[in-house]
Amino acid sequence: MPHLNNNKPERWKKDIEASIDLYNDWFLNFAPEAFRESRERTTKQVEKSFQSTQNLLDISPQYLKNHPESLPMLRMATVPPLARDRLMGLAGVSKNLVKSMEDADNPCIPPRMAENKVVSSLSALSEVITRLLDVDILSWVEDRRTPTNAERYRAATVIADRLSGAVANPIIKNAQEERQLGKLFDLLHQHGFSKKAPGTALDDMLPGTYGVHVNVPTTLEDGIKQINVSVDCVIVPKHGKHGVLPILIEAKSAGDTTNVNKRRKEEAEKMSKLISTYGDGVEYILLLTGYFDTGYLGYEAAERIDWIWEHRLKDLEPLLD
Repeated sequence: MPHLNNNKPERWKKDIEASIDLYNDWFLNFAPEAFRESRERTTKQVEKSFQSTQNLLDISPQYLKNHPESLPMLRMATVPPLARDRLMGLAGVSKNLVKSMEDADNPCIPPRMAENKVVSSLSALSEVITRLLDVDILSWVEDRRTPTNAERYRAATVIADRLSGAVANPIIKNAQEERQLGKLFDLLHQHGFSKKAPGTALDDMLPGTYGVHVNVPTTLEDGIKQINVSVDCVIVPKHGKHGVLPILIEAKSAGDTTNVNKRRKEEAEKMSKLISTYGDGVEYILLLTGYFDTGYLGYEAAERIDWIWEHRLKDLEPLLD
């Protein structure tokens, strides 16, 4: 496999600067809208929860059972705002319970959880949250009075602001990934590639085709158990051969350098599984946009992972034709 960028450290600094500039330009144009929409929607949800809990004066276990989707909002109503793990530790409840209650698609109480365990766990959550409510913004709580409309709205907007970042960030991440892949697909179409038909097996992909969000089967070290590795885009070059693993592209974006060094291990683990299954010839390439520093790039290069930058997609062209 020819090197694209992982063996050119003299270019890394300029590429990092160009990538950050590209991400920031996109963020400034897209993110404010995403946050406004998220904040407006979230404020209404917070106000609705206020109505159901007598303005947070009655956060009962029964309320939590009937409205598990309110738990993220309640975590943001405390001081300091509680992270999931912190709440679990303080209340002494299971990770599965909190994770189920905060499931974005289906917030619920785990159906197999014993009723007595449900009651005791929800009581513990209720007690911790009630004890730590932020009385600076929920000024009526200590006096247990009914807030004015202005007080209620002000508190709802503060809690919504705290929650909106968590809600809007996935929206931003998904939109960025969609844009990254859209540019990649445009490049592929310019080179005469076509998208594979839905349901086409990886082994049956023809030269000059690509697939989106494909599960690539890998075998663990025991040689028996298989695990699928999800890849954002698979590309079979026009010179590709039947049965040969295609080019695997993973879209990665970062709005800051805080989490990229944690995420780099995920790519290294994927690469390890792919090499173990398919050999050293695996072409696993990252599509990068944003704040990826030299530490991140050096780590990936050491793991034999290569990359292309969104601002210079043409680096991929030699592998396509």
